[in-house]
Amino acid sequence: MDTFESLVRAEFTPKTTYLNTASNGLLPARAVAALHEAALLRAEGRPLTPLHEDVEACRAAYARLAGVPVARVALGASVAAHTGLIAASLPAGAEVLTAEDDFTSVLNPFHVRGDLKVRAVPLERIAESVRPGTALVAVSAAQSADGRIADLPALREAARAHGARTYVDFSQAAGWLPTDAGAHDFSAAVSFKWLLGPHGAAFLVVPEDFGGLAPILAGWVAGEEPWDSCYGPVAELARSARRFDLTPALFSYAGLRRSLELIEELGVAEIGAHALALADRFRAGLAALGREPLPAPGSAIVSVPGLGSRQGELAAAGVQVSDRSGNLRAAFHLYNTPADVDRLLDVLSG
Repeated sequence: MDTFESLVRAEFTPKTTYLNTASNGLLPARAVAALHEAALLRAEGRPLTPLHEDVEACRAAYARLAGVPVARVALGASVAAHTGLIAASLPAGAEVLTAEDDFTSVLNPFHVRGDLKVRAVPLERIAESVRPGTALVAVSAAQSADGRIADLPALREAARAHGARTYVDFSQAAGWLPTDAGAHDFSAAVSFKWLLGPHGAAFLVVPEDFGGLAPILAGWVAGEEPWDSCYGPVAELARSARRFDLTPALFSYAGLRRSLELIEELGVAEIGAHALALADRFRAGLAALGREPLPAPGSAIVSVPGLGSRQGELAAAGVQVSDRSGNLRAAFHLYNTPADVDRLLDVLSG
């Protein structure tokens, strides 16, 4: 029987000490093979039916990971596009509560509307800052810059108490942190970070009643019968969240299907435990070096003030991390090992 370790080592062959999943996850071998086969289908003129099957398999797999019925899952290309759809549904003057310095894709579509009241507060105060008149609370489950985890249960209760809806971006959480998307009105996630997929695919979870969203981007794929919806106005929109789909990047879903299969095979709980153990090992090593990371307990992302300038030096030494506002950001996933952590600490101590 395959173990966690043997499955991972069979799928990943990094040529660097790769600690940058918060920017891009590595592709497993099975996804690379699927991408190659998808390209051959196009190159050789064969039917693309398998690629459309991949799209629906990804929708179903994400629904399982997110803990929601598949009918609540729409497919698109980016979190920003999903946020824009939600922003477009709000009435003029509606208040949107956000976390300070959250990732731009979660925020900017609300700002560019120009007629919404967008209010930003520190992440730690977001639940207590929901008030009568707040229409929507939009926040990342895990902050991109420093890995801080939002108190989503508290936020959900505060929103319900005041009649506000919630919108959560799980991009930096889905794949290592259990994702209870069903507890929120709207949520989104990209595929190319912890879900280990190619760029070009993103998921949107909507309420069963669609939460007042208008399918303003609906094309033929949003029809209840897509292949009968290619010409003229769509006669009947899909009766599920598929009415919010964008035309899928077929190659992306071909690879992503196999990546999601691997995550389900290994289990989010086991992946998360592995990543958190490595993050804690790094935190302990930093303490030995007299360095203190930004507080982000229980996160697979560790951000260290004052070390971002060493990103170039680390890259030259074969260690891939990020520089975020002067902070060194390391992100740990299933393919990382204790040796990776020790290598990063060794270069930092030099």
